[in-house]
Amino acid sequence: MRTELTIVASPDRSPRISAVGGLAARITGRDTVHVIGTAATPLGGDHWDVTVRVLPGARLTLRSVAASLALPGRGRVLSTAQWSVEVEDDAVLDCALEPTVIAGGAEHRVETTVNLAESSTLLLRERVQIGRAGETTGRWVGVTNADLGALPLLRHQLELGVGTVSHDVLDGPAAVTSELRYPDDRPADVSGDIRSARSRLPLARGGSLTTRLGPHL
Repeated sequence: MRTELTIVASPDRSPRISAVGGLAARITGRDTVHVIGTAATPLGGDHWDVTVRVLPGARLTLRSVAASLALPGRGRVLSTAQWSVEVEDDAVLDCALEPTVIAGGAEHRVETTVNLAESSTLLLRERVQIGRAGETTGRWVGVTNADLGALPLLRHQLELGVGTVSHDVLDGPAAVTSELRYPDDRPADVSGDIRSARSRLPLARGGSLTTRLGPHL
């Protein structure tokens, strides 16, 4: 299944929504939209193409009503998603969806492209859990490329699950929370231990990336 979802927020009207496939969205507040699953997706072989655009002076709070469950399909275990996010001058985006759970030995890859203006504000949070209760297999890869104006802000890739660079038989993390903020002038901060670590790293052009790794969300 191919799913396409587009959300465009304007300062002088309600957000515009276009949806085809296994996702829909509903306006739940003046500047708030909730994403809704309308079919069992992502399954192996599925692809999501999601576009979020916040026009100059607009605000958008983006949430979801439930977690996403990635499952293997018939003959294919890999599903993919492409997110394109644009926050223009004096615009604000707060995007924090419910977690994605990689279940049944599925594999899921997400690529997110972010374009920001110097005067925009962004909170972009992603949460992932490998396996339901009693499951230890599955794989997730998340790639985030963010630009501030015409120059790079962040190039980042995370992997979870068996066979990834972060996996260890004894202490391999099975859950991650990743949070990109702009602007943010807080200093670097690292806490936790090998089983559950949290780090906040300032970015060279402003903003921060906070990553939490552990066995569970």
